[in-house]
Amino acid sequence: MALVGMAHAASHFGHLLLPPLFPLFMHEFGLNFSELGALMSVFFVVSGVGQASAGFVVDKLGARPLLFSAIALFALASVLAANVTGYSGLIGVAALAGLANATFHPVDFTILNQRISAARLGYAFSAHGLTGNLGWALAPVFFATVTALSNWRTAYLAAAVFYAVVWVVLFANRDALKTQVVVHHADAVVEHSMAFMKLPVVWWCFSFFLLSTMTLAVVQSFSVSILKALYGISFQSATYTLTAYMLCGALGMLVGGFVAARSRHSDRVVAGSMLTAAVLLALCGAGIFGATLTMVVLAATGFAVGIGGPSRDMMIKKATPKGATGRVYGLVYSGLDTGFAISPLIFGAFMDRGWYSATLVGAAAVLLLSVVAALGVGQRTVKVAAPV
Repeated sequence: MALVGMAHAASHFGHLLLPPLFPLFMHEFGLNFSELGALMSVFFVVSGVGQASAGFVVDKLGARPLLFSAIALFALASVLAANVTGYSGLIGVAALAGLANATFHPVDFTILNQRISAARLGYAFSAHGLTGNLGWALAPVFFATVTALSNWRTAYLAAAVFYAVVWVVLFANRDALKTQVVVHHADAVVEHSMAFMKLPVVWWCFSFFLLSTMTLAVVQSFSVSILKALYGISFQSATYTLTAYMLCGALGMLVGGFVAARSRHSDRVVAGSMLTAAVLLALCGAGIFGATLTMVVLAATGFAVGIGGPSRDMMIKKATPKGATGRVYGLVYSGLDTGFAISPLIFGAFMDRGWYSATLVGAAAVLLLSVVAALGVGQRTVKVAAPV
């Protein structure tokens, strides 16, 4: 759990390789919100396409080789980021980091599902989600602090060192990360490797990730700028609010692990947590709070989302046919990448028009749609005993 959690934290840290420094990029390179949003779209388009493909590779070759390659690519992306001189360089960083991110979910969940007992799996998913949120929480503070002490280029070199340390730790403990590939007996009836794509529940899972992630992308990419624009909050304070959101999300994941281990209705837990988060986010966008209370409520939104995290992963597990873990998680979690890719383009246009409140309210509306998707997954989930 600890090793997979470390890897997951490193991947989520990589999600925020660029967004915390968006305000500085706007000033240094003369960029607008739409151009910055497009950077995240590049990251997640590459990640989404790669993730859907990586699932097949994981099922055939095992998870460990792809994990080591991904961490190395993140280190390389960090070095490239330290040396960019314009927008084209940032696009290259986004693409390389997206490729690095592509393997993590099929890799992580293949390792966890094979090496963790069924009774402890809910807690494992909680630890996995918690460490991911900690990675998100670390990135804004990391980049803001190192940039304040030196400059943003040094911050990226420090990030490369961080990834190098993670790689060494994982490699030193590589035996704990070994997985078995799925082997079909010669006389067994084996369905086509793409057969799982005919299951409606898989696409409902994909839709849930797409919708819920569109909201998360708004918070990650634009909350710092929204808080500055609406309330005149400083860059550091707004950045720390984003970190508080992620830390509250991690705490929610911890609580959610116990909920997931005891609940038989994962979809209802997920729907309830997303509904609560949507209401809180809409209240932030309504402008009825002052600066301080808005920051507090935004952080509380992260806690609500976090509670549903482990149940979300259990919901996907229940919908996954036996022997298709890598493929299903690869496809379903590419919905996450698709949401991250679409959202900055849509809401970046909102931001360029000065529709700061509407950006938060719109993100809340999309999150409400994810509630419908979660309940749809629950209604269509069936247990499939035969390998796919």
